[in-house]
Formats: sequence, C-alpha cells, structure tokens
Amino acid sequence: MNNLRSIISKHLSGKKVLLLFVLTNLVYAVMIFLTIPKVMAFSGDMKLLDMMPTGYDLDYVNRLFNTLGEKGRESYLYHQIPVDMIYPFLFGISYSLILAYLLNKLGKLNSVFFSVSLLPLLAGMADYLENIGIVVMLTNFPNISSGLAGLTNVFSITKSMTTTLFFIVLIILLVSLGVKTLTTLKKGKKSR
Repeated sequence: MNNLRSIISKHLSGKKVLLLFVLTNLVYAVMIFLTIPKVMAFSGDMKLLDMMPTGYDLDYVNRLFNTLGEKGRESYLYHQIPVDMIYPFLFGISYSLILAYLLNKLGKLNSVFFSVSLLPLLAGMADYLENIGIVVMLTNFPNISSGLAGLTNVFSITKSMTTTLFFIVLIILLVSLGVKTLTTLKKGKKSR
C-alpha cells in the first residue's frame, strides 16, 4: 500500500490531474455521443449491458443480442468496446489521482483515508472484466452460457457500485475541502 501511495503522490500536480481529467472526459464524450448511439441505433430502445447498473440475466443478453442483429453486434464489438477498453484505464488513473489530490489538500493522504482513492482503480478493473465478458458473449452468440452471463453481470454491478461509491466520496471530499477553505478564510479575516 505504501508503494502505491508513493506512486500516486508523485503524480499529484494540479496540471497532471487536470490533463488526465480532460483526456478521460474526452474519451467518455466519444462513447456517449458517438459509439454508444451507433450501437443503440440497432437496440430497439434496449439498454446496452454496460449501461445497466442493476444488472441483467441471460434472457436479457439473448434478447438484446437478437435485437441488435449482426450489424448491431458488430458495432458493439468493433466500435463501442475498443473505446471502452481505453476508458477504464483513464477513469481509474485520473479519478484516483483526483481523490488523492483532494485528500492531500485536506492533509489526509497519509492516513487510512488513502484507501478511498483506490475506488476508481477497482471500478476500472471491474469495467475491464465486464468488457471481456461482453466480448466473449458477443463472439460466442448465440451459444452463451448462463454462467458467463452471470459472471459478466457481477462485474457490471461491481463497476456500478464502486463508481457510485466513488462519486459519493468525491462529493464528501469536495464539501470537506470547501468547509476547510471557508474556515481558513474566516480565521484569516479575524486575525487582521
């Protein structure tokens, strides 16, 4: 854990964190505005597996893949998934650094709170495992086992839960930093 803390601490410059944040969100924008709509055009209003935070089952996977048809499945496999193989890495690194940056500003980076900065890395790993499961299901369709669909579903739910937890922690840290900043400003005015 100390090695990981040391690696993260080396990369906490505001410029680096901002650059990674912008790059991550550019890739996210490509998915939201280009690749996902391209696949959704074939989905008949069914949600893609990556976009189902509460999960899915084998029946849903089969219905979605049937509805997508061959062209939709190819679009999912060759347009959406490749971009979504870049995003989890960027999400994990940039948002982990953002949490560590905020913890550092709060003087809590070298405490037990450091572990919350690892949440985005866990979400990124779960996203990769979800993507691998989706790729295997797409390439084996219509021969998808319920075990594979169930395991991929576990990774989808894990990704959603860790991502949600990340955003909760992010809000708490931002509010804490805001309170700390306001308290410091008030103390500064009183001492004048």
